[in-house]
Order: sequence, then structure tokens, then C-alpha cells
Amino acid sequence: MLLVAAATAMVGIAVAQDPAPRPQPAATPAAAAPAASDDLPTPPPPAITGTAWILMDYATGQMLAGHNPDERVEPASITKVMTSYVIAAELAAGKIKPDDQVLMSENAWRKGGAGTDGSYSGFPVNQTAPLLDMEIGMVVQSGNDAAIALAEHVAGSEEAFAQLMNAYAARIGMKNSQFENATGLSGPEHYSTARDLAILGRAMVRDFPEEYAHNKIKEFTVGPITQHNRNRLLWRDDSVDGIKTGHHSGAGYCLMASAQRGDQRLISVVMGSTSEAQRATDSLALLNWGFRFFETHAVYDAEKSVATQKVWKGKTDEVQLGVAEPMLVSMPRGKYAQLKPSMDIPQTIIAPIEKGQQIGTVRVMLDDEVVAERPLVALEAVEEAGFFKRLWHEFLMWWNA
Repeated sequence: MLLVAAATAMVGIAVAQDPAPRPQPAATPAAAAPAASDDLPTPPPPAITGTAWILMDYATGQMLAGHNPDERVEPASITKVMTSYVIAAELAAGKIKPDDQVLMSENAWRKGGAGTDGSYSGFPVNQTAPLLDMEIGMVVQSGNDAAIALAEHVAGSEEAFAQLMNAYAARIGMKNSQFENATGLSGPEHYSTARDLAILGRAMVRDFPEEYAHNKIKEFTVGPITQHNRNRLLWRDDSVDGIKTGHHSGAGYCLMASAQRGDQRLISVVMGSTSEAQRATDSLALLNWGFRFFETHAVYDAEKSVATQKVWKGKTDEVQLGVAEPMLVSMPRGKYAQLKPSMDIPQTIIAPIEKGQQIGTVRVMLDDEVVAERPLVALEAVEEAGFFKRLWHEFLMWWNA
């Protein structure tokens, strides 16, 4: 429940008077009381090198900071997070299995092997490997050949797999993305945005944590070849546990990163950077800034009453309203007491009412800006009353109109 409280303490000071005035030494200026850190404004985010970037709070999905977050960009190998999401979803649906034998076809080997952008897994051509191994090879080594082989196994062809990618992208709320391959190689209709990619990263962590965990594997060996994860942050900060790098000439250097410190998780996306080192440095700077200056609170708990409203023509005369899911808000640290809730609820509510039916809207504002908005729903059903009570309420409603 939202608690907004302020307390002010007044202290009186009595000053004794001497019987006769006497010269006083020059007054020494009093030292200013140090400002509490929570009273200071939130500093701007660090300067980031790149064409577009975003920092998102995982719990709420709120953008904490960003630059050109909705500008169309080439996602490069961050595309493989979408490929991983599709594979994880198909595994969860029972359509494929971790021990499926996946063929490294000649098409996958030629299109995705060495000579493209150097991202290949090393699985032998015209031989099979367990799907789980192939997937880890794609995630850790950014193997284009593994991505294509997996796409062919799941959907018959990479083109058909791309249709699945777009369908799942739409389902999780990616509104400005289009995929035409499983690898991230440049294509005329292959694009995304920093915001959409952060939404994808959030969905991967939320929906398929076991598959997401593959992203923190630091190295993977196929035959005689051992390759290392290209996400440098896995070695620089223990709180970082994923997620994916990307690079080609059209996209520049890109990095989607996620870190968890305590109960707070953040997701950063940096697109179009100038080097591997720069994308890592900028991503970690964003994450550090976000963890230092922002916090997330549960304003309203799910299925707990936040308002009681009168009901006309019902077997009961009141209905309890609340939110169906926890209402979380991300805000600058120390600003929790400044949140202001408001509710839009119809003046007249008439039974019958179904449990979960939206009755109104609750909003939370900070500095005159809406930071969160959720439907207010009925926490229980209210059945329609009998004939005579309905007739009586009809009269009262007319009388009070």
C-alpha cells in the first residue's frame, strides 16, 4: 500500500540576555548542513558512444534513460536472443527436445561458417549434434552456422523460422522489429530498436530463465576448438549474467547486457558503438548509474483491496477494487514519499460484476508525470439482486440523479 508521509520538527531556542551590553567578537559563519543524498537531483546518465541506447528496469519494464530508443537499427548478432527465445518457447511447448539430433547442413555451414563475420561454432558439416549443444554453441560462440542449423531443425528452413521469430516478437510486445534471418547478418528487412531489444531481453529472463542462463557460460568447446563468450562484462562484473554481443559493418559494435544486484535487475542495450571495449565500458557505466540512482517499489500488491465502491442493483452493496498483478514503480532513489496516486472510477457501478472485470484505472505520478498506470479490477464477483431490490435502486438512482 502506498504510504506518503512527511514530518517536520520545530525546535525553539531561548537566548539569555546580559544585564548590560558588552562588545561581541565577530561572528563566525555557520557551516552549512550537508544535504542528504536523497535531496539531491538525480545526475544525468553517463555519456554513451553509440547511435541508440537504453537502460530498462527489469521488474517494471520502465525506461530509466535512453537515446534514440525507437530508432531503427541493425541488431546484428543480438538477433540470436530472438532465435534463443523461439527455441526455448518451442522446447516448452514440447515440439522439440534438448537431445534432438540437429544436422549441421551444408547450407548452414556455408552461410554461417568462417568467412562471414567470423562467428561460427565449429560443429562439423553433415554431422549431427544434440540440440542443447548446438544452442549453447550459438549463444556462447555466437555461431551463425549453429543458428541456421537450429532454424532448419525447428522450422524446416531459415525463412520459415523467421516467420516464427516475428510471431513471437509481436507476442512479447516488440512493435518496431522485423526479422528475416536467425543470425543477424545484414538484410534489407532485418531491423529492430534499442527499446524492442530490451523488451526481448526482459522476456528472455522472465519466460525462460534456464535458457537465459546459457548466456553466462564463459567458454564452450566443440571438438578441438574452445571459444570464449564475447561479452567482456562477464569477467568485469560478477553481477552481470548475460546477455549478447553483436557486430558487423552495418551495425557497429552492439551489446545487450543484464545484471542483478540484490533484488534489482537492469537491462542495458547499446547499439552502434565504435569498438568491443567501448560497448563494454558504456554498458557497465549505464548499469552502475542505474543501480546507484534508481530503486523499485511495490506500490500496490496483487489481489489486495485499494478502494471500496458502492454497487447498485447487486446482492451486495459494495465491491472491493484492486490490481490483478503487483503494481511496481521504478523511480529515483529517495523519491518514494513523493509519489502521488489517483484513481479514475465511474460514479455509478451497476451489478452484475464479474471477478477481474475492469472497473477503473489507478495511476501513480511523480513530479506531475505518470510513472505507472494499471487497470482497477473487481476482486470478487457481485451478482445481480432480486427484482424488488433492483426496482428500489432504480428509483434511488433516478431520485439522486
